[in-house]
Amino acid sequence: MIKQNKKLLLIISLLLIVILAVSCSQKNETDSSDSQDNVSNITSTPAVTPTVAPVVQVDERKMPDWASTAVIYEVNVRQYTKEGTFKAFSEHLDRLKNMGVTTLWFMPIYPISEVNRLGSLGSYYAIRDYKSVNPEFGDINDFKDLVNKAHDMGFTVILDWVANHTGWDHTWIEEHPDWYTQDENGNIISPAGTGWNDVADLNYDNKEMQSAMIDAMNFWVQEVDVDGFRCDYAGGVPQDFWEEARQTISQNKDLYMLAEDNTYKDFLKAAFDSNYNWSLYDCLVQVAHGNKKAINVKSFIKESMQLPNGAFPLNFLDNHDKNSWEGTMASILGEDAIPALTTLIFTMPGAPLIYSGQEAGLDKMLKFFDKDEITWDSLPYEKLITSLSNIRNSNPALYSGAAGAQAEFISTQDYILAFERIKDSKKITIIMNLSKNDQSDTVDYRIGKNATVLIHAVGKDEMTSESNTMTQDDLSKLSNLKPWEFYVISSDAE
Repeated sequence: MIKQNKKLLLIISLLLIVILAVSCSQKNETDSSDSQDNVSNITSTPAVTPTVAPVVQVDERKMPDWASTAVIYEVNVRQYTKEGTFKAFSEHLDRLKNMGVTTLWFMPIYPISEVNRLGSLGSYYAIRDYKSVNPEFGDINDFKDLVNKAHDMGFTVILDWVANHTGWDHTWIEEHPDWYTQDENGNIISPAGTGWNDVADLNYDNKEMQSAMIDAMNFWVQEVDVDGFRCDYAGGVPQDFWEEARQTISQNKDLYMLAEDNTYKDFLKAAFDSNYNWSLYDCLVQVAHGNKKAINVKSFIKESMQLPNGAFPLNFLDNHDKNSWEGTMASILGEDAIPALTTLIFTMPGAPLIYSGQEAGLDKMLKFFDKDEITWDSLPYEKLITSLSNIRNSNPALYSGAAGAQAEFISTQDYILAFERIKDSKKITIIMNLSKNDQSDTVDYRIGKNATVLIHAVGKDEMTSESNTMTQDDLSKLSNLKPWEFYVISSDAE
């Protein structure tokens, strides 16, 4: 009997070993498959390969409702006014509110390092202290007052967050050198391959540093009540960090998270709500130069509608990087193209971004490391931006993400872009000539009943934003478009 029991126990033990071995083998095969799936989403190689293991489940991400109607405005505090302060900028809030801006994105407001500083004032992105304010702009109470005032007026506020690196005199350099990437000799280094010599690269293998970074982000949520973050160079930081940060700082408030990235689609599953539509921007530049056609734009718009889990892209014609390092909108795109392309970023799927001074036709490349005030003498694009903001916010079809409608394209000639977005029995139809030449098109645009022209413009000189009811004669004219002519039309859905 005892021998039989021993044999039985031996058999059971062997079976358990086999089961465990099979289980481990299956897990390894699954992990390998998951890794390949994530690698397939990578279109270019970043400085750091993000970790793919998710910290939170996809369905746990909660995007705030206001994000679907956001018109985002990038605030360059230093250059916005003569004073370059929070208090001076606050005087512009009424104007921005009237222009239809809903979300204020502040470029980094933190103290700037003096060690290895570039220019007289340094880069906003060389941070000395994550929990303090650049005295150039005021103090933390000034910023709290600005955030409170903005909230009272109906704005939301997001902060630029720089998680990949710090300045060279950040307190962590002396206190925690192991929190930084080091060479073979133990020397802290700048981010590899970037040429950013004024900053030191952070080591994301160090969990203590990660905890300190999340604590710093949470400080601005808990103490200042910000509504989200635009995360600089997001692809340089591991995905699992961003997911853990999102989960931690969102415990008491749903936040909007924007990644300065267009490479890692998996970032948009649980960590971020939006990424940068760099590909579309590059295409639009080529369209403005006559090197690409409307049909190319169509493919990029289709691509932007394929983001996971209701995420959506940030669409733009200008930002601090483009303006300071590559040129003005007018020099890059040409003035005649700006109204049509501005209309496109407001009406295609995604959220529109306006950079400081864009409404003023910013006619210079703002210095990045020194004072260089924006001139507000005239506002040639304010009327157009106001009209587009109002149209976007009053038509759910134009909302971002799952709250809005997809773009349905109408077959057209090479240089005419035509699409419609339909929701709640209303249709918004966009028709534009994306070229420097007259274009003719014989396609039926399927304009519904009660059609109204919300905006019609020809280049930069013949711009109207009044609502005009369309006649049959108006419909026939849509087949013959002048250079950069476009229509935004509202009608009943068929």
